[in-house]
Amino acid sequence: MDKELFYQACEKVKNNSRTPNGIGTLGEKTLHAVLKHYFEPYAGSHEVKIEKYIADIVGENGIIEIQTGGFDKLRNKLTSFLEVSSVTVVYPVASTKWLVWIDESGELTKRRKSPKKGNPCEIFFELYKIKPLLSHENLRLCVVMLDVEEYRVLDGWSKDKKKGSSRYERIPVGIVDEIHINGVSDYKRLIPENLPGEFTVRDFKKASGTSLRGAGLALNVLNDVGAVRREGKIGNAFVYKITDI
Repeated sequence: MDKELFYQACEKVKNNSRTPNGIGTLGEKTLHAVLKHYFEPYAGSHEVKIEKYIADIVGENGIIEIQTGGFDKLRNKLTSFLEVSSVTVVYPVASTKWLVWIDESGELTKRRKSPKKGNPCEIFFELYKIKPLLSHENLRLCVVMLDVEEYRVLDGWSKDKKKGSSRYERIPVGIVDEIHINGVSDYKRLIPENLPGEFTVRDFKKASGTSLRGAGLALNVLNDVGAVRREGKIGNAFVYKITDI
């Protein structure tokens, strides 16, 4: 993690933006643009055609794909890339989020800190969608924990128009951590340290702070890649144990 390089990337994208507050960069979302410049400052390595797809970055470390949306949209592209190169998929998670609302007139509200903290385990919701590719020898993952300003439009269905509102933009303002996953043993960096020796989905939920569904998806993925294994059942609940790999 290089904080100086990260802030340089933020400034570069902000200076290239069309708007005074840095929202929007020539059709590319700010979060994606910042991470692209952070992982590869040299613009000549950006947007390179590989086979029939465009890679975000192609450099000495292979292909890097910045994925700020759902991994279901990545499957075909990733399958193609993995056949010709090592591929690192970068997935950002908002560790701390400040919300800014945009009203009907385009005015911005004062930013307010969201009480919800981001969790690296959020990546499991997406990894489940590409589970058959996770054991490929050319695949690498990087979870980037960021501080983010999120701009949302007051166009929701609730009385205050916040529930069901549209996300307009995310602007990274700080970098907190990078979690690199280069093999089975690295998946253990996403496993909470305070788990008992044998545990259930509910134990994982409590230890990780994720939802019950999120804990279930996490253990499904972790079991599939070999980072945990099922030891049996307690009633209807599977019992898991972290492997020695």
